[in-house]
Amino acid sequence: MLLKAGIAENLLTARAKEADEKLLVAAAQKDPARFAELYELYFTRVYAYVARRVQDRDAAEDLTSEIFHSALANLSKFEWRGAPFGAWLFRIAANAIADRWKRNAKEQGSPAAEQFHEAEYADAGRRAALFRIASELPKDQKRVIELRFAEEKSIREIADELQRTEGAVKQLQFRAIQTLRERMKESHG
Repeated sequence: MLLKAGIAENLLTARAKEADEKLLVAAAQKDPARFAELYELYFTRVYAYVARRVQDRDAAEDLTSEIFHSALANLSKFEWRGAPFGAWLFRIAANAIADRWKRNAKEQGSPAAEQFHEAEYADAGRRAALFRIASELPKDQKRVIELRFAEEKSIREIADELQRTEGAVKQLQFRAIQTLRERMKESHG
């Protein structure tokens, strides 16, 4: 019974966050100065997504800047279609990365070392869903996942930061991943 109450509470929290996100997007569409709130909300996740793919800090920073500039310039075109705003940002990011690979290939006169496939687009949607589900995790589990996978810290670094044992951090990570798997299966089959 307690588990059902926790799930219901997480669902309400997710719906509240989605409503907040819709309000932020609507406000930014009316007043571009309000885009800063969306930028703050998504910067870390978008930067991590880009940095993991381009493997170059300067290029990742430049691309992330381009992504948010493009998002701001095209914000009036954004429409809610059942996916979070983050999915739209990740689509822009995937396109920016593909464009970069194509530019580099043309400049070097050779095919791109890494081919960009349609699967990347589907992957962006899955990642957006994963971020949404991860935002519903209990606070400690969510923090461990952020530190471990977004900030790529070691178990020892996380334990030091959270002032917990390494075993406790591993257990939090295990539970979080288990919950994420279950919820992704429920939402994506």
